Amino acid sequence: MSHPFNHDWFRQLPVVGILRSFKLADIERLVPASIAGGLRNIEITMNSEGAEELISRACTLVGDQANVGAGTVTSIPLLERALTAGASFIVTPTLVPEVIEACVLRGIPVMPGALSPTEIAEAWDLGATIVKLFPAEALGPGYIKAVKAPLPHIPLMPTGGVSVATLQDFKRAGADAFGVGSPLFDPKQVAAENWDWFRIQAERFAQAFKQA
Repeated sequence: MSHPFNHDWFRQLPVVGILRSFKLADIERLVPASIAGGLRNIEITMNSEGAEELISRACTLVGDQANVGAGTVTSIPLLERALTAGASFIVTPTLVPEVIEACVLRGIPVMPGALSPTEIAEAWDLGATIVKLFPAEALGPGYIKAVKAPLPHIPLMPTGGVSVATLQDFKRAGADAFGVGSPLFDPKQVAAENWDWFRIQAERFAQAFKQA
């Protein structure tokens, strides 16, 4: 089982590294490397093969150094499987009211996906911890700035299109956290078994966040 969600870790570096469709052997290497580089929040998507085993193993690998959550949680059965595996936070790609409400009832941080201002406001009203703005690359930092004007109280986590180069632009536009997939976990680097790359890349993201 996982540790309870640690909000301090999230505040220190509010970057959620997204692991989708990686094998257990890859997780064994790239997760410790990323944690060594400063990453404090890891999401494993539930549409990955053997997702529960990956979540459970990641919880063991990070120990008391990071949060491990589950992504692509689109139903209550998937939520139950994710929590049983040890996930300490939940991410959805779309607005799934029943999943959000179930997390709120259990005190589990939930980051539902939304795009339009109406969806963003609804997610927040349902009890979202932070709203995942997805797909962020479609509209860019300017969209976050526009949404934040009437909805400054809603924390947003752009996901998609966030890289070392763009993170500062998103942060200056008002982003509160950042969902990052392949820019942190490049499949080509996994294939090359270039494990130290993941430590260095996590350090780059940490530096970009601190300098913004």
